[in-house]
Amino acid sequence: MSKHKILYICQQIMPYLPENEESKLCRELSQAMQERGNEIRTFMPRYGCVNERRNQLHEVIRLSGMNLIIDDNDHQLIIKVASIPSARIQIYFIDNEDFFSRRATVCDESGVEFEDNDERMVFFARGVLETVKKLRWTPDIVHCHGWFSSIAPLYLRKVFNNDPIFRDVKIVSSLYEERFNTPLSAELGKKLESEGMGDENISIIDTPSYENLYSFVMSQVDGVIAGSASVDPSLLEKAKAAGKRVMEYVSPESEGFYDNYTQFYDELFEN
Repeated sequence: MSKHKILYICQQIMPYLPENEESKLCRELSQAMQERGNEIRTFMPRYGCVNERRNQLHEVIRLSGMNLIIDDNDHQLIIKVASIPSARIQIYFIDNEDFFSRRATVCDESGVEFEDNDERMVFFARGVLETVKKLRWTPDIVHCHGWFSSIAPLYLRKVFNNDPIFRDVKIVSSLYEERFNTPLSAELGKKLESEGMGDENISIIDTPSYENLYSFVMSQVDGVIAGSASVDPSLLEKAKAAGKRVMEYVSPESEGFYDNYTQFYDELFEN
């Protein structure tokens, strides 16, 4: 069993958001991998519904203050951190007044998804990777959880691919039952091209549905994990057909559950 430096990019983590399949797994996987001797860094968005006082979030001044330009607009990057004492792990939060001040995650109280979710995803992914660069911490594995983190593999392969911090990284994407139902902005492809992420396959997201976005992203990852029993099987089949390592769904209640992740991570480095 090898020891790895693992970057977790998570859409949601308990106790900062309500417990569900994804938030629970992200919380417990971070702890399990650290307890197995791996070095980890874990990030999530600082949604407006995350109670900063109760969860004792505080700004990390030395990491904050950078401005990221998204679709020709400047947005300030704020980094906050909190600890989960029972797990002895830290969680980093990506914050910004424009994107994350609203008291919701990805949709309003009526269930309508935010029109700017595409730009929020781009800001989140860039914010995480720019922060890791500031930390001068070189991960072996970047593991993205949930669709809100799905842009990160594109940045890693298309924008940061020659950066010594990320050049040799292995990328894993975990898929869950939760998905977006309304296609993202029709301008997503143009926005990604302006970020340096365009290629001959970008026409796949001319209609940026959940399936099309992941079909585009899938070509950039090394491994795919089914985090839910109800993951779209066609996406797993596409990953297999593209020669990606795939871990089928395993119940968290099964014996040695997290050993499956350790084995999967190790296999990424096999020739």
